[in-house]
Amino acid sequence: MQSRQQTSPSAWLRTIVSAAALTSLLSATASAQQPSSDAAAQQAFNNACRTCHSVKEGDNRLGPNLNKIVGRKAGALPDYNYSPSMKDAGFAWDQDKLTRFMVKPDEVVSGNKMQPYGGISAEEAAKVVTYLQAAGAH
Repeated sequence: MQSRQQTSPSAWLRTIVSAAALTSLLSATASAQQPSSDAAAQQAFNNACRTCHSVKEGDNRLGPNLNKIVGRKAGALPDYNYSPSMKDAGFAWDQDKLTRFMVKPDEVVSGNKMQPYGGISAEEAAKVVTYLQAAGAH
């Protein structure tokens, strides 16, 4: 006959708690090594746009605020002095147009005020659009 070793409930509890702590530690380490897509999107905005733009409504800087930019008519904020070409652009911003504008501004709106801004990569621009939407800027 085989004998069964009995494990006390407190030993089982310690094992479960230890496993949970290890899982939590491994998860925290993995997330610290790789920034979330939200963090990467915000970092892209900070690196490329934050000096001149804000996502806070009414906070116009060198460039207009980008609060609720997706769906907004180009050149339409009443309290920002847009270039004549931006005021006359005649379109509303969507994800594609914003991305293309950040990559090559003059190809989307010739004569805009973003000169001599050279643009960013399409990948970084897509991250910025993701941030603008997540920040309530849609």
